[in-house]
Amino acid sequence: MSGHSKWSTIKRKKGAADAKRGKIFTKIIKEITLAARLGGGDPDGNARLRTAILAAKDENMPKDNIERAIKKGVGEIGGASSFEETTYEGYGPGGVALLVEVLTDNKNRTVAEIRHILSKHGGNLGENGCVAWMFDKKGSLLVNKSDIDEDALMELALEAGADDVREEEHEFEVITSPGAFETVRRAIEQRGIKLLSASIGMIPQNTVQLEAARAEQMIKLMEKLEDNDDVQNVYANFDIPDEIMEKLS
Repeated sequence: MSGHSKWSTIKRKKGAADAKRGKIFTKIIKEITLAARLGGGDPDGNARLRTAILAAKDENMPKDNIERAIKKGVGEIGGASSFEETTYEGYGPGGVALLVEVLTDNKNRTVAEIRHILSKHGGNLGENGCVAWMFDKKGSLLVNKSDIDEDALMELALEAGADDVREEEHEFEVITSPGAFETVRRAIEQRGIKLLSASIGMIPQNTVQLEAARAEQMIKLMEKLEDNDDVQNVYANFDIPDEIMEKLS
């Protein structure tokens, strides 16, 4: 399982999403605001904004919060946001490749904080381009195995334009191009299947398997990075054997 889907599974099992709902709202609001600022406030003509709004709805964010973030982004209310987006690259325990996407109003502060988190948890910051080539931008949709059999999901997903369906221990991961993401998502949901998670992000081309000690260190690193207010997304190419993951979860 890719670091992306593995990490989604770990977070669900740990209940991290519920415990940090306020922090999740803050990150999504920042993304909505920036998407509206860059591409306009109409989601029909702004794919990035559409995706951000879907993420907000997945987290049950109130409609007023979404609308306020869009208005702030297009400058209709209170000063337009001053934050910038950037991506930092580096390595985690065992040589795991890391991409850290941030939205910040102070790059010097943010890079210092990320460097500190990495060094404290067995990682280090790298040069631009050192690991980005190991990832492809893709849509990822996780479906519980108990909700549909593999053949039916494969037929449904591929017909809707998906690239692949991967079998994991408890889930199927549907992989799409960014352009096909919404169509595939809609097709799955219209079948009455609840998605465990759905996002467009960076999927690793290959993975690094971690033994128990480094796996635990890697999970702590991911948690600390995501806990940073400026960090929007963290992508990594680690793999953890299921028996180790069960203990850590």
